[in-house]
Amino acid sequence: MSRLQADDSGNAIIEFVFVAVVVLVPLVYLIAAVATVQRTQLAVSDAARNAGRAFATSSNPASAPVRAQAAVRLALADQGLPDDATVRFVAAGAGCAAPPVIPVLAPGAVFTVCVSRHVVLPGVPTVLSGRGITSVGEYVVHVDDFRAAP
Repeated sequence: MSRLQADDSGNAIIEFVFVAVVVLVPLVYLIAAVATVQRTQLAVSDAARNAGRAFATSSNPASAPVRAQAAVRLALADQGLPDDATVRFVAAGAGCAAPPVIPVLAPGAVFTVCVSRHVVLPGVPTVLSGRGITSVGEYVVHVDDFRAAP
């Protein structure tokens, strides 16, 4: 009887290591992939909001797009992401796939700022993932009704 118990010693460690590798490695990868996508989504949402505010508070129409682009760069840099997002202005209420419009700083003007960025999943070759996941941030801008016309 004691010989049978002696043969089974040490198997629990081997089973634990095997199960840990089979379960924990994919779980850690999944957490890293979700964190990467979430970080990008947070960055583009914040970038759209900041770009809209920078555009709406601009003193003249010539500097408004430059300020919006600078706000996008800062929001992406805040999350440690490269400046590779695209900024589009579309009509208010339209989705980001709608045709672009030229935003104006006229009092009461309403438009949507769309910031999009492609996220490449970590560890997945581009052959399998293509361009990755596209994260889009939207922010509806309403220029102040009492703003002095430029």
